[in-house]
Amino acid sequence: MRVTIAGAGAVGRSIAAELLENGHEVLLIDIDPKAIKIDSVPRAEWLLADACEITALDEAGLNACHVVIAASGDDKVNLVVSLLAKTEYGVPRVVARINHPKNEWLFNESWGVDVAVSTPRLLSALVEEAVSVGDLVRLMTFRQGQANLVELTLPEDAPVVGQRAGSVPWPTDSVLVAILREGRVLVPSADDPLEAGDELLFVASQEVEEELGQLLSPH
Repeated sequence: MRVTIAGAGAVGRSIAAELLENGHEVLLIDIDPKAIKIDSVPRAEWLLADACEITALDEAGLNACHVVIAASGDDKVNLVVSLLAKTEYGVPRVVARINHPKNEWLFNESWGVDVAVSTPRLLSALVEEAVSVGDLVRLMTFRQGQANLVELTLPEDAPVVGQRAGSVPWPTDSVLVAILREGRVLVPSADDPLEAGDELLFVASQEVEEELGQLLSPH
């Protein structure tokens, strides 16, 4: 898979290193010469250019790119890159970094964003996830499909404890995608029993989150 990352700061370089380790092709673009630190990610391709310019994106070959990650420290840049990637080049997957929570409402399909990642919101969600039992915690939003990745740790008195995953009447537009149990990641099958302390991960539409929470927790 070919990935272009706009923004070669610490965040962009870290993402690039991880993707390269997983066998993907990566191009890093940045307008700041000081950000072009080729030795830090030597296996990546590098381009000194303004990712908000069509000529630069042409040179980057975005028409052959599978994923674009707008990872700069400037929300305006990330929005422009996302919009150009989606509308001008038809990139299948556009992921954008949100630097300031007040701008979060802008990062949606209207600006070409498929997945928006807000570091402050993600850190907050992870803190909640670590200390919450019986409360539904939203971990990530998939903007294009208006679906969320949500988590709930089953309390001992949850009504579904002891039931098989396939026998629970899950709300429409919600899917149980993983069970985290005692350090293991389980891909749920219909016959898997649900146990107290299980961390359940769902992909669900926002409209059914309340119904899902009520189903899983007596609180």
